[in-house]
Amino acid sequence: MAPRSDEPRYVFRPVSEADLRRIAGWLAEPHAAAWWDDPETEIAAIRGHIDSVSVEPLIVELDGRPIAYLQSYDPHLEDDHPYADQPFGTLGIDLTIGPPEMIGSGHGPAIVRQFVDELFEEGAPRVVIDPHPDNRRAIRAYEKAGFREIGRRSSVYGDVVLMAVDAEGDDE
Repeated sequence: MAPRSDEPRYVFRPVSEADLRRIAGWLAEPHAAAWWDDPETEIAAIRGHIDSVSVEPLIVELDGRPIAYLQSYDPHLEDDHPYADQPFGTLGIDLTIGPPEMIGSGHGPAIVRQFVDELFEEGAPRVVIDPHPDNRRAIRAYEKAGFREIGRRSSVYGDVVLMAVDAEGDDE
């Protein structure tokens, strides 16, 4: 679904080493820290993903301003990934809005919807996302972006609400 002309358009660009300090600051903010491991651990993982085949770390920009960290991943390219039971071609995503003042203004659902539409255009049949069951703000945002709950799981990533949106169901 194409955004209406009054909706913001986001730019997704690869994370570089120069972005890591900014991302660490975002992950230390209370709205993010509750759902991510400590920034040092997360930054080490993100740094490792910069040249990864299975995970694509991205900065989301709005009017040239970095406002979020987004990553997509292929659960079928990781050994023993808990979502490898999803249809082949499924991609997973994670999103964190960075600046606290950007929270609660509709950017989460809009970013996710635009990015998911791009993944569908590239041929992904399904996209999954896995917020913590207590992260009601994220769950509502993902529902607004078209995701629906397909199950609850407990894995190395903790307890999650596994949510999905399918390409062929995109007729809203």
